[in-house]
Amino acid sequence: MYLTKEGKAEIFAQHGGKADNTGSAEGQIALFSFRINHLTEHLKKNRHDYNTERSLVKLVGKRRSLLDYLKKTEINRYREIIKVLGIRK
Repeated sequence: MYLTKEGKAEIFAQHGGKADNTGSAEGQIALFSFRINHLTEHLKKNRHDYNTERSLVKLVGKRRSLLDYLKKTEINRYREIIKVLGIRK
């Protein structure tokens, strides 16, 4: 598997505050960004993998929804997470 339990805990510790804080919006956005980057690299090699392409589009939509929620509720947290992860607005 490309992401181990320890890898997920590290992502949540960096962006969510604690390793077991898996419900934080920042942690989820960071995890989605990691998965999106992984799937993007996979699709560069396997252009005709349409199931992965569909999964990627759904994942981008989930991340966008979380970013919209964060923008609506806590604009400073939103600005910080897009700067740290390098996400376009």
